[in-house]
Amino acid sequence: MRRETAYKLAGRHHEHPVAAAGLFKEREIRFSEYPPRQAEQALRSLRLLKGLHAAPHGERPHSIVVAYSVLELSLEVLEDALRDAGFHLDNSLYVKLTRAVVYFCEETQRHNVESPERLLKKSNEVYVKVYEHHLHGDHDDTPPEFREYK
Repeated sequence: MRRETAYKLAGRHHEHPVAAAGLFKEREIRFSEYPPRQAEQALRSLRLLKGLHAAPHGERPHSIVVAYSVLELSLEVLEDALRDAGFHLDNSLYVKLTRAVVYFCEETQRHNVESPERLLKKSNEVYVKVYEHHLHGDHDDTPPEFREYK
């Protein structure tokens, strides 16, 4: 049975008011204090990328704010590219924990958007309705007197 048929039989509707909401992210990238002026150099480099908006962080001189779509980029890709280019990112415990959570969330969100929606909660209803619509062999042709033979 095709997935679309199963969804229709279960009465599941897929109308969402905003398709793929929450895919545009705004994140902060923090640099270590040494070598100096890393944030400005990274900002100039990142502004050249298509689909990415980069701006200096107003309150922290060693940070920049980047905005992007999760479908096109991720914080992990951006930070890996910056490390490969020779930039030194902040490695404090707080930043490492935040970074790990953001990496996980973005990867999970991208995976969920790309994978087809699955029927989880009403799967039993699909099988019940399919069973009702198809001919099946639950009929016993044996006469009642033979079934109750003792």
